[in-house]
Amino acid sequence: MAEKKIWDFQKGEILYFNKPLEWSSFQVVAKIRSCLRKTLDVKKIKVGHAGTLDPLATGVMILCTGKATKRIEEFQYQTKEYIATIHLGATTASFDLEHPVDNTFPTEHIDRELVEKTLQQFIGRIEQTPPAYSAVKINGRRAYHLARDGKEVKLKPKVLVIDEIELMACNLPDITVRVVCSKGTYIRALARDIGEALHSGAHLTSLVRTRIGDITLDQCMDPTQIWEWMKEQELSKEEK
Repeated sequence: MAEKKIWDFQKGEILYFNKPLEWSSFQVVAKIRSCLRKTLDVKKIKVGHAGTLDPLATGVMILCTGKATKRIEEFQYQTKEYIATIHLGATTASFDLEHPVDNTFPTEHIDRELVEKTLQQFIGRIEQTPPAYSAVKINGRRAYHLARDGKEVKLKPKVLVIDEIELMACNLPDITVRVVCSKGTYIRALARDIGEALHSGAHLTSLVRTRIGDITLDQCMDPTQIWEWMKEQELSKEEK
């Protein structure tokens, strides 16, 4: 029988969570930090995440505590996998459901064969312009703050790598794709670019991050259950 793990959150631990829908990444971190502070009876403890997810996305989030926060960059550079549902024929300002549809486009010319052929264009090293509604900083301010203030946001294209794109379902005007990609990939922007490549428009209607490196959804816990989970864990003597 395997020995029960003894947790030392100050020294450094790595936790895996399935981010709930409509939670921000900051909310997940704040929830876990609050639980750790109260459970360990400490005023401060380092907690950081290894990759943001939009509020309307769900899926794998890796959190590092204590000295393990030094490993955040290591996890950020690991390959990520997503399952995305994209609605063709309409765009939104944020390229997802955060904003209402602002333009509609024809889709009558689109069939499964065209979709599959078009998706292949995005495999490999590509340039992608991040969304205006993103956390990219412009002169110290987040792009989404500027966009929400009604200011023009101009972002430079970034080079990234798409390892795989698989068409999982084609129920036009909706498609579901599995994407394996590098750090810095915006799936919302990929949806936008797929729509344009199809001579139409597109936006995300759902997004799940199913993997970061070797960490998959089945290894993740629900952050709303963190208090119950903590009660069942054995802590190092220093943290009792």
